[in-house]
Amino acid sequence: MIEVYIDGASAGNPGPSGAGVFINNNGVIERHSIPLGVMENHEAEYHALIKALEICVANKYDVVSFRTDSQAINQAIEKEYAKKKYAILLERALKLSANLELFFMKWIPSIENKSADELARRAIRLNQNEEVHEQDC
Repeated sequence: MIEVYIDGASAGNPGPSGAGVFINNNGVIERHSIPLGVMENHEAEYHALIKALEICVANKYDVVSFRTDSQAINQAIEKEYAKKKYAILLERALKLSANLELFFMKWIPSIENKSADELARRAIRLNQNEEVHEQDC
């Protein structure tokens, strides 16, 4: 099973934002720092989820377990419901997750999500509109 750790961060609320996606694909590590422009923190969390799902779908990862330290994201996925402001983002995430054979979401404490958090903060600092990708074998 592929483990996907996600985090969204904003420097201000709203402010420059970024998404961090850390993927452990059976020992092959992928790190993604994705600048998101200016948005609110919760919005950045949803965009981190969407970006991670897009990566999984593009790479044809079928069985994935997502981990997030955002209770709002975890509950939205669990209940398939979000406040009106975020409903469109949740709908997009749910449509992407439907392309996966098995998709799990688990809430974890922030201390267990440091890799994704660091990647999200790096994305804020990059302040550009392209994804930075590293892969370690």
